[in-house]
Amino acid sequence: MWESESESVSGRDYGNGVLNNTKHGVKTDGFEQKGQSWYVATDIPSDLLVQIGDVSFHLHKYPLLSRSGKMNRIIYETRDEELSRIALNDLPGGWEAFELAAKFCYGIAVDLTATNISGLRCAAEYLEMTEDLEEGNLIFKTEAFLSYVVLSSWRDSILVLKSCERLSPWAENLQIVRRCSESIAWKACANPKGIKWQYTGRLPTSVSSPKWNEMKDSSPSRNQQLVPPDWWFEDVSILRIDHFVRVITAIKVKGMRHELIGAVLMHYATKWIPGLIKEGSGSLDDCSNSSTSNGSSSSSWKGGLHMIVSGSREEVPTIQAKDQRMIIESLISIIPQQKDSVSCSFLLRLLRMANLLKVAPALVTELEKRVGMQFEQATLADLLIPSYNKSETLYDVDLVQRLLEHFLVQEQTESSSPSRSSFSDKHMHDANQRGANLNAKMRVAKLVDSYLTEVSRDRNLSLTKFQVLAEALPESARTCDDGLYRAIDSYLKAHPTLSEHERKRLCRVMDCQKLSIDACMHAAQNERLPLRVVVQVLFSEQVKISNAISSSSLKDAGESHYQPLVSNRKTLLEATPQSFQEGWTTAKKDINTLKFELDTVKAKYVQLQNDMENLQKQFDKITKPKQGSGWTAGWKKLSKLTKMTHLESQENSPHAPNAEPTRKTPRRWRNSIS
Repeated sequence: MWESESESVSGRDYGNGVLNNTKHGVKTDGFEQKGQSWYVATDIPSDLLVQIGDVSFHLHKYPLLSRSGKMNRIIYETRDEELSRIALNDLPGGWEAFELAAKFCYGIAVDLTATNISGLRCAAEYLEMTEDLEEGNLIFKTEAFLSYVVLSSWRDSILVLKSCERLSPWAENLQIVRRCSESIAWKACANPKGIKWQYTGRLPTSVSSPKWNEMKDSSPSRNQQLVPPDWWFEDVSILRIDHFVRVITAIKVKGMRHELIGAVLMHYATKWIPGLIKEGSGSLDDCSNSSTSNGSSSSSWKGGLHMIVSGSREEVPTIQAKDQRMIIESLISIIPQQKDSVSCSFLLRLLRMANLLKVAPALVTELEKRVGMQFEQATLADLLIPSYNKSETLYDVDLVQRLLEHFLVQEQTESSSPSRSSFSDKHMHDANQRGANLNAKMRVAKLVDSYLTEVSRDRNLSLTKFQVLAEALPESARTCDDGLYRAIDSYLKAHPTLSEHERKRLCRVMDCQKLSIDACMHAAQNERLPLRVVVQVLFSEQVKISNAISSSSLKDAGESHYQPLVSNRKTLLEATPQSFQEGWTTAKKDINTLKFELDTVKAKYVQLQNDMENLQKQFDKITKPKQGSGWTAGWKKLSKLTKMTHLESQENSPHAPNAEPTRKTPRRWRNSIS
């Protein structure tokens, strides 16, 4: 309760919240209840029966006619002086409010509280108990109590606004909802110095929470230090969604921080939509019990909102589905526009429920854009959203594709938005922005690769959807394609009937030069990959090794300007003219064909060379001279001796160079003979 709540209300004729009217025409000691009927404790017999639903009141005409314009009009406009029965089934507040109004007409003391003031105020308006009939009538009394007592109290404002849920549209027309919402918003945004912790979302039976008892008794300085910024979350979370939206809208107008507004939205959604709770954070029964303890007034809200998230839409009860759809649509409409107001995990869980409950398409699109703004903060578990539109795939891959598109559009918008700062500041800001965008894209790339690995096990996932999602991010977003290779291998396992062309098309989304050594070793032994991809992997690994060896050798030699032998694919494409890039695909096919033909020719050449050596050996065996006689051997030795003598004479001769032809001639003759 606020400090103003402790002010004395004496002098305002409230009697500490008790209305007392001494001007009554029938003396009575009070009302008596017998079953479903109420009687006035007096000796004068009743002459008017007022029926409200199943409850009847046996009253007298004069006390009611003197203070109620509606009762005057009903009785006298009928021109039936003997009218003794009136039905008021549409009276706001029901028979409870009429009981208090009737007691006021008889001059019986009425205790005004935060729980009955709204119903009594609406009943007084319905019965037209204005100042024209009597000064200090019920409308004036209840209006004064609302203005001076209820609106100055945090606790009473919450309770009155909660009680207005059964009084639509009377409470709206009488501005009770608006005034209570403004009062709550003003107190939530004000400095909590004057707060005395006497209400924390409990019903009137528990005025103060044990959690805050120590703070209540502590000194003001200590109390102010221990007040958390979210002290008002639990209190406003007991309100119905339309009144909650009114309060949050008023709080936003008064300048509350967007982080706190987002936090209270998540608190409210977790409280009223059990399907949003993550596994392990609490069961649905516990959440429904907490919702029941908060005491919802409507029958459709009683006991919380249960939902089977994994089931189909037909399994969800109609009333509960309608209530939850209304909550989700309202929450989407009041989420702050700032980027980090709520977590991406909360947005994705809200999106999951929105798809399940068939929320309005415009709001779903708006929610998808909000997720795209924070897509780098998402987790794999949050992205695994089932497909509720009875499509072939188990998970909603199209939804993730749209979220990724929204993310890329947002990144492009942020990078291209002009800055009004100075040149140096702008240059630094642009550099920081590019770095942040690149880091965000890298995180998203890892997330998409993990998502592809998970959904690739679905045999109904088409190759086109897989390829489109894998190629949605730019090439610079991935510094390593190991995650993409893992997803491709998982897809090949789950789809063993793919043709050779489809497998090549699938592997085209991967850059073999970005694979690690472990991935290359796995790919080299992977029988599911096309042979062409395996060759590319081995070739890229050989190039890496060559670059590493060249780099180390040049560094050892003192070469400062080292450049790799083969650059990465992006550098090569940027340095290549456009005309060559357009025909790159055809050229690659021709190069591969020529490589294959060259390998074939090399193999044939090696075979022919082996055949030639075998023939030469066989020829040498055939032409080898037989063993001669002793005369033949003697003549050979004599010829050899004569040749050596002749060569020595030529070396001693001054014209030795001119004799070179004569030296070579017998050598060629001998070689030809042998």
